[in-house]
This record gives sequence, C-alpha cells and structure tokens, in this order.
Amino acid sequence: MSDTPYIQTSITNNVARIEIARPAKKNAITADMYEAMSDALWDAQDNKSVRAILIAGQPEIFTAGNDLEDFMMKPPAGLDSPVFQFMKALKEAEKPVVAAVNGAAVGIGTTLLLHCDLVYAADNAKFSMPFVSLGLCAEYASSLLVPGTIGHVRAAEKLLLGEPFTAQEAMDMGLVNRVLPPEEVQAYAQGRAERFNLLPPSSVRTTKRLMRAAQKKLVDETIAAEAAEFGKLLRSEEFKEASTAFFERRKPDFSRFG
Repeated sequence: MSDTPYIQTSITNNVARIEIARPAKKNAITADMYEAMSDALWDAQDNKSVRAILIAGQPEIFTAGNDLEDFMMKPPAGLDSPVFQFMKALKEAEKPVVAAVNGAAVGIGTTLLLHCDLVYAADNAKFSMPFVSLGLCAEYASSLLVPGTIGHVRAAEKLLLGEPFTAQEAMDMGLVNRVLPPEEVQAYAQGRAERFNLLPPSSVRTTKRLMRAAQKKLVDETIAAEAAEFGKLLRSEEFKEASTAFFERRKPDFSRFG
C-alpha cells in the first residue's frame, strides 16, 4: 500500500472512510495520494465487514484537483498510472460509495462524483471542471456522463467554458442528492452510508451492478479515448502556456493558437 499522510482511512460502523487530508495545499492530489486512495478502495472491497465506502475532504475544501506541480513532474503515462488506477478502483467498486463534499471540488474533485452512488454537498460547495482552460480535455468519462446527466447545452457551459456551479445547481441537475449546512454534511453522509448495514449486501451489490451495466462498456471506452487525447494535449503548446501562466500567476494567452 502507498504510504502518505494525506490520505487517512478508518472504518466506523462498517463504513470505510477515505479522507483527503492535505488542507495546507487545498487538498490537491498527488500521484502518491491517488495510489493510496486506490489501495484503500480495493481494501474496502476485500473487507467483508465493510458495507459502504465514504469519500470525504476537509470541512473547508473537498479537493482543488490535481497538484499541478506534482502532475507536471509525474504526468500520467497511460492507463497504468496512479490517477487511472484510482479511476478504475472507484469505477469498479462493487459496494456503494457515498461522497461528502464541503467547499471547492475542482476537476477530478467533480468528475469522481459521477462514479459515486450517493453525493451530499454543503451549501458552500462549488464544483468546476476547468480542463479546457488548462489546455486539456474532459476525463473520467465526464464527456459522456455529464451530458448524459444534465443535457448537452448545460454540459457545454461546464465542460467547454469551464463555468463553476453551486451545490444547489448541482442538485437541480441531478449530480447531488442533497444540500446541507456545511457543519452537517459529514455526519449526514456517514449516516446514509450506515443505512447499508440494514440491507442485504448481495442485493445491494447486485442492484448497483445492474444499474451501471448498460453503460459500463461505453464508460470504459470513453475513459480510454479521453486518456489518449489527454496524453496528446499534455504535450501541446497550449498546455505549456496554461501551466506556465499558472505558475507565473497570470492569465494564459491563447491568441496565437489557431
């Protein structure tokens, strides 16, 4: 198992909690953190006492997405890289996955929620998928699942323009189950996860599998296609300009690109 202090795991009342705990860096996720989360998901799957999985951030922030400095030092090299291994572990989790979202959920902080079963958000939560503004493209099957959930025209605002949206908007669009006061989200999500203790586990797992079966092949194919394009864009001059601007704390200038 990958060893990092920034991913904290525990089991309470048969709920395996995976907590992103790097508040000093806005819970930005490194390759080591992805590996640790992947390991934790597989461990929860193998633990017969675990009935549900809860993914949470900090009271102030869910995650700012990828740690860009770490991301540029260790860019994902195909579907075997830590970020894609995390994607696979979450996507293939047989047990129900609950998410508790406080504050910002940027990039994969939003797209990972598409692969959870229940999502509860604080009223201060803000979601965004700014891949295009970074010179990249949609990932984690978001180019399939976001339009399929909220419709093409609204998805275009979120994926092409990268416009952020509130917890209430997310709930109205069917991306979030319920919006709560910030101080109530974590406990409420834990309580919902514990409800699976009262249900027959085989029935829960079977029903989850059937709910996702129709799209499974298409989701897998979309993730692979996105990954191929993502890899190309990582080597592009547009991404170089976007990332340089980020570190220089200025707005990127894409005017020279056709």
